[in-house]
Amino acid sequence: MILIFILFIFILLISNLMMMLAIIISKKSFLDREKCSPFECGFDPKSSARIPFSLHFFLITVIFLIFDVEIALIFPVIPLFKMVNFFTWSYISFFFLIILLIGLYHEWNQNMLNWTN
Repeated sequence: MILIFILFIFILLISNLMMMLAIIISKKSFLDREKCSPFECGFDPKSSARIPFSLHFFLITVIFLIFDVEIALIFPVIPLFKMVNFFTWSYISFFFLIILLIGLYHEWNQNMLNWTN
């Protein structure tokens, strides 16, 4: 039991020593802080969070998420083709594609796809 405790202390000392050595030797400086900051929608994260932004960033993100989820829902339809007959599979696929096309038509009517608004 004492051997395990001594080994544990030894491992902690070595790991702390390595981390301190890495911090001391690293070439990062205060000027590199900007490079390591996140970049989202063209905003500086160190500035005010209350500046207005274009809704097109948000709408494009929502469109991407919707179509991403729809693609994830299409994948189970492929093995379904072997489990059910062709007509059932075609009805399910047709219904799903109609929902996709109605959503795309709605986005088109709302000018979500038009970036030059």
